[in-house]
Amino acid sequence: MYQALLFDLDGTLTASGEGITKSIQYALRKMGYESLAEDLKKLEVFVGPPLLEQLMEYCQIEEPEAEQGVAYYRERYNVVGYYENKPYKGIRKLLPKLKKKGYSVGLLDADVTGPSAGRLMGLAGERAYAQNNMIIPVENKDGIKVISLNFMIEDENQPVVWRGAMLSSCVTQFWNETLWGDIDFLIVDMPPGTGDVSLTVMQSIPLTGVVMVSIPQDMVSMIVNKSINMTKMLKVPVLGVVENMSYILCPHCGEKISLHEKSSVDDFLHINNIELLGELPTDISVANMANNGDDQIKEEIAKEFTSITDKVLAKIK
Repeated sequence: MYQALLFDLDGTLTASGEGITKSIQYALRKMGYESLAEDLKKLEVFVGPPLLEQLMEYCQIEEPEAEQGVAYYRERYNVVGYYENKPYKGIRKLLPKLKKKGYSVGLLDADVTGPSAGRLMGLAGERAYAQNNMIIPVENKDGIKVISLNFMIEDENQPVVWRGAMLSSCVTQFWNETLWGDIDFLIVDMPPGTGDVSLTVMQSIPLTGVVMVSIPQDMVSMIVNKSINMTKMLKVPVLGVVENMSYILCPHCGEKISLHEKSSVDDFLHINNIELLGELPTDISVANMANNGDDQIKEEIAKEFTSITDKVLAKIK
C-alpha cells in the first residue's frame, strides 16, 4: 500500500507565468483591449484563477465574450505558451529527494487538458504502452514512474477538448489501470480550481493529504480558499500551503524583497488554520535552467525545497 500526495503543477512545480501572461496579452489584443494588454506584469493576475472568470472580472465583460477570449488564448498557448511552462529551479531535484531518502515515487498527471508533467520530468516524446490490460508508466532517469496523457497522443500540441465525464474517466483509469508496482509515494499533479477532475481525485483516490499553493494576491487567495473548503467538505487533510512568487532575491546582495504585505498572508493562514510550508521566490534564472537542462540552483532556494519536502514527510509519516 502506498500513500498519495497532491501537488499543484502551475506555479508550484513549474513557472507557467510567462506562457499564461503572453497568451492572455495575445487574446486581449485580438479582442480589441489593447490598453489592457500593455503591461505583462499586471496580467500576472491570470496566473492561478480560472481563466474564464478572471477574463470577465478583468475586462468587465459578459461570459460569451470571455469565452471568445479563452479561445484566442488557446490559439497561442497550445502552440507557443505551452513550451514557456518551465520547471522551477530545484523541482527536478525535489522528487528525486524523496527517492534519495529511500522512497520509490510515482507521478500521476491529473491535469488532463494541460498535461506537462512528462516534459517536466525530462520525458518529452516518450510513449506509455499496455501490458496484460495494464498501463506501464514511463520511468525517468531518476527512477520516478510517470503517467500522463501526453504519453498517449501522437502530437503533444493537440488540444484535449473533453467534457468533464471523459476527463474524470481518464484520471480514474490512470489510477486503477496503471501498473505502479511497489512505490512508497504517488504524487498527483492537479489542475487548478474545484472542477470535475479535482472532485474525482478526492473521491476516488485514498489521499494522505493535499499541498495547497497560493500567491499573496487576493484574487488567487480567494480561489485557493475555495479549494481548501472543498477538501474540508470531502474530509481530505490539508497538509499546508506553499506560497509562490512570495519575494524576489536582489541579484547584487541576495536580500529578500517582499512583493506583498505579510499581514494578508498571515490572515489567510489564520482564517484557514493551515501551516505555511515554505515560500518560493520569483527567480529569472528559472528560464535558463529549463532551457538548457541545468538544474544547478541557488543554495537558498534548494534549502527551501528541502525544507518543504521534510515538512510534508513529517506530517504523513
